[in-house]
Amino acid sequence: MSFASQFALLPFSPTDWLLIAGAIALAYVVFGIAGFGTALVAGPLLVGSLPMARIIPLLVLLDFVASAGSWLSARRAVAGTELRRLLPCMALGCAIGAYGLVNLDAELLMLLFGLFVCAYAIWSLFLQPVRQAPMKPFWVVPFGVFGGTFGALFGSGGFLYALYLSGRLQAKEQIRATQSALIGCSTLVRLGLFVIAGLYADRQILLLALCLLPAMALGLWTGRRLTLRLSREAFVRLVTWLVLCSGVALVWRYLAA
Repeated sequence: MSFASQFALLPFSPTDWLLIAGAIALAYVVFGIAGFGTALVAGPLLVGSLPMARIIPLLVLLDFVASAGSWLSARRAVAGTELRRLLPCMALGCAIGAYGLVNLDAELLMLLFGLFVCAYAIWSLFLQPVRQAPMKPFWVVPFGVFGGTFGALFGSGGFLYALYLSGRLQAKEQIRATQSALIGCSTLVRLGLFVIAGLYADRQILLLALCLLPAMALGLWTGRRLTLRLSREAFVRLVTWLVLCSGVALVWRYLAA
C-alpha cells in the first residue's frame, strides 16, 4: 500500500489535522524552550481528536526524535556530572512509579504532587531572595527520584529535572542540553516498554508520527530561537512559570477525572 493510500485511511478532517498539528507545534515550542512539557501541553489539546491510548505512544515517539536531535546538536554542552547523578535516581523513581501504578492511589498522589509543585514554583517566582546560592548536590535524590516516579506514573516528570538543573547550572545551554539527554534516556525506556507491549503494532500511530514531524520541527526551531534571546535569569524564570503551569495541569487532571 502506498503512502498516499495509507495517509487517506487516517480518520481526520482538514480541521482535525490543523488542530493536531497546532497542538504538536505548540507542545514542541515549550520543549524547545525548557526540554519538557509535551504531554502536559499537547495531551489536553489532543483528547478531542485522538484517544489517550494513541496520544501517549505518539508523544513518546516524537519526544524520542526531538530529544535525540536536541542532544546531538548540543551534546558538548551536557553537564556529565549532573547527568550521572540524576540517572540512577531517575531509574529508581521509574521503578517506584511502575510499582505505584499497580498498588497506589495514583490519582490522589497526582493531586498532592501538583499542589506541591505549584507551591514550590510560586515560592521560586515570588518569595525566594533574588540572589541564591547554587542548589546543594544532595537535592538530586528527591528531584531525581520524584521525577522518575511521576514520569512513570503520569508521563510528566521532566519539570522536576528542570528545577534541579536550573538550581545547579549557570549556563542555559547546559540546562537545556542536559535536560534533553535526561528526557532522551527516559523516553528510550518507555519506547522499549511500549514496543514490548505491542502498542506500535498499530501502524497508524507510526504514520501519524511521521506526518507530524514537520510540526514538531517547527515548534522546536521556534522554541530554540526564543531561548537565544533570553538571559539566564529570564530563562530560569520562564522555566519556573512552565513548571507552575505543569503543577496546575496535574491538579486540573485530577479534578477533571
